[in-house]
Order: sequence, then C-alpha cells, then structure tokens
Amino acid sequence: MPEPIYLDHAATTPVRQEVLDAMVPFYGPRFGNPSSAHRWGRDARTALDEARERVAHCLGARSDEICFTSGGTEADNIAILGAWRALSGSGRRAVVTTPIEHKAVLGAVHQAAKEGAQERFTAMRDTGAVDLSSFNDVVRNDTAIASVMWVNNEIGTIQPIDDLARHAKSVGALFHTDAVQAFGNVAIDASTVPFDVLTVSGHKIGAPKGIGAVFIRRGLVIEPLFHGGTQDRGRRPGTENVAAAVGFARAAELAVAEREAHWLQLERLRDRLEAGILARVPDAVVHGRGGPRAPHIVNVSVPGTDSESMLMALDLRGIGCSAGSACQSGSVSPSHVLSAIGVSNELASAAIRMSVGALTTEAAVDRVVEVYPALIAKVRGANAAAAAD
Repeated sequence: MPEPIYLDHAATTPVRQEVLDAMVPFYGPRFGNPSSAHRWGRDARTALDEARERVAHCLGARSDEICFTSGGTEADNIAILGAWRALSGSGRRAVVTTPIEHKAVLGAVHQAAKEGAQERFTAMRDTGAVDLSSFNDVVRNDTAIASVMWVNNEIGTIQPIDDLARHAKSVGALFHTDAVQAFGNVAIDASTVPFDVLTVSGHKIGAPKGIGAVFIRRGLVIEPLFHGGTQDRGRRPGTENVAAAVGFARAAELAVAEREAHWLQLERLRDRLEAGILARVPDAVVHGRGGPRAPHIVNVSVPGTDSESMLMALDLRGIGCSAGSACQSGSVSPSHVLSAIGVSNELASAAIRMSVGALTTEAAVDRVVEVYPALIAKVRGANAAAAAD
C-alpha cells in the first residue's frame, strides 16, 4: 500500500523537531516550578518569561499582554467570558459574534447569555465573509464584546479584522478575534490592528497539543475563569506548563519567519488539489472560493455523496481528511458553518475538509486527485442503491 497521506493539518500538525529539541530539557534537568524561589524555580521562571516575550514579539505585543493557556478553547473562554463578566455591571449587555465561529466561541457566548448577556449574530455572505452592514448594525453602544474569527477553520475565509475591530472600538465595544487558524498564515500585529483580545493555539503551528495563549491588551481587565493562585497576574492561576510554553515560543518564531514562503507553498498545493478535483468531478462544489481564503483549507462537496462514507472511503485508501472541525468529530449533523452561509443540507452533509501543510507533497496531492473520482463513483452508487431499496 502507498504511504498514507495526511490532509488534516487544520485539525493538528506534527510537532516540529526544533520545537521538541527546545522542550526536552524542561522534562529533565530544567524541571523546576517557576513559582519556586530556589535556583530550579528561578531557572524555570526565566525560561517562561523568555517564552512569553518571544510569543509577544511574534504578535507585535508586549510580554505582559500574553497569557499562556491550555489551548485555543480555554483562551476563547477567557477572552469572551472573562471580558463579559468584567463588564457585566457596566450596562453593556450584548455579546456579538458570527454563526460560523468555532464551537469554543459559540459555547462561551451561549454561557454569557445564561448569565444575562444578550447574544446577537451577524449575517453572513455566501463566501463565508461577515456582512459588514449587519456587523455595524448589531455592534452598537450596548455591546460589551464582539468576537469574529480571523480565518474560518472549516472553509478558510479570511475576515477583515482591522475594519471590524475599528468599528467595535468606535462604539466603545471590546473586540476579540480567534486567530487559531490565522497564526502562521496571515500577518498579525497588535501594534497596528486594534483588537483587544486575541487567541492562538500551539498545535496548529508545530507545537504540542495543550498549549495556547490569549493576548489581553494592556489595561484591559479580564475576570479569571479559575481561582486559587496568583500566577500570570491572577488572570490564569495554576502552575505553568514551562516545557510547552518554550515549545510554543519556538514554533511561533518559526511560523512567523516562514510565513510568506509557507503561504506560497500551501497555496500552490491547495490550488493543484482544487483544480484536479474540479477537472475530474465537474459538479463538485468548493465552499468559500469567492472571497479571500487562507491557503491551507479546501472544503468540497459532491452531490449524491455523504461525508461519513467519503471519509471512510478515503481512509481505506490511506488518506486522512475530516468533515470539518476536529472538535465536532462524530457529529452526523451538517456543518453549522456551511448551513450559516446558505449551503443546502444535501451539500453540507457531503462536505469534506482537506487541509494541506508540512506533510503534503505534490505527489500526495496528485494521488488524492487520481483516486478521488473512483471513490465518488463508489459512494454515489452505494447511496443510490440504498435509496432505491
């Protein structure tokens, strides 16, 4: 059997060797608790502070604006619930987001609503872009925080974060962006784009799972989700994961340094994959093609197929893809992202996300394109036979 092909880099990426090498000492001789006053603790504290400074530099931020977390989900919850709870007595009652956000954001917004917030959602265009007039309508003087993801994790749409953040600031609202899929793909600079809170995750850029960060602009008060310690200025109590933070810092530096070349390489691979599929399966639909997209995500549906059968057929040929967000694996309902941009249930239920990255080669793309039409025909035939019974 040919070598397996991994096309799920939007779900997670392999840990880079440079990252692993940077982390290893902190599982050995540099094992100290950064809150301890002795030499082992001071050594760990120095490494942690340096990691914070390095991540901050990659985001155009100051080191005291970076709070390490266990990943993107925790970071999103700190951003939205932390800001909402801090502002809940100010008279600003609305929390605004889009219907295509990651479930971590949507879940945090729903929780804020349970605590008294008024949740509002923007309208969407069929490209996956936020309808700007709708955003301006729903983000107004009573808005506490608005949250819009920079790059969508299912279809890759890039949102105009600068414009959205500036409107939010003009009416006195805080602005948060989930940049988990953006970091390493688009330029992020907290010194020029006026977001108040931003979240990133390590395992999307070659760092290990279980580490992320939330940028909290200096002067902004965030209510902590956890209690019991004074770590990280009380914003996120608990003993810090020094090894993972060091690894994340190294991965962030590499991602920023390689970003432009990385974009061009992934864009070539994505375009080759899309063109090959559309040439061989003319009725295939690639979602989000009409607007700006990050270079690593292809989301395609073929009428007469279904996501579950296609994923199984691809996996049997050694090709790993997903039906959307990895956090939603096992779900049989159509993608909430595709439904929100007006995709029919039939097509949304047939969607496959292929995401290219460090493990993707032109040869791998060509093999996927070669086997894809036969798999489509097989699944279509099986579905047609089942419908006829």
